[in-house]
Amino acid sequence: MKSSEAEFEQIYRDHYRRIYSFLYKLCRSPETAEDLTQETFYQAYISLSRYNGQCEMYTWLAAIAKNIFLKYLRRQRRESMTVDLYISDPEAPLTDEPGYRLMREIEIADILKVLESMPKKYSEVFLLHTYGELPYSEIALKLGISVSSAKVICHRAKKYIKEALINE
Repeated sequence: MKSSEAEFEQIYRDHYRRIYSFLYKLCRSPETAEDLTQETFYQAYISLSRYNGQCEMYTWLAAIAKNIFLKYLRRQRRESMTVDLYISDPEAPLTDEPGYRLMREIEIADILKVLESMPKKYSEVFLLHTYGELPYSEIALKLGISVSSAKVICHRAKKYIKEALINE
């Protein structure tokens, strides 16, 4: 095995579980999450030469996974899925009380419409923090913004999503 293949094999072993978990939280299907995870690592492998080391490897992989997931949503426009968005204060306990969680069966096209209608930074920060579980400091580094900006953007994105889904 070549050195680069061995290095990538180690990257795969180190990050597979977190990338799978990230994608599973987005799609809620083990089979789909597995497929999207494999596609993420395939895309990462062919793009590895473009990784510049300015962010952690997981952050780079999560960004690829986010794009793979959005492509998947575009292909699945006519299907529906359960959306589980943690909209309120991230420190609040997870309960079924209104205001803490918004769980609805909605059309994938509607989800895609909301994600595409919001500013790109909003959707990036929201997906990376909420589903990728990246700290604001990593997101800030990846996107070239301050930590406080990442927090504000995420809060605004959650508010935007909540209002868009409630008002539909």
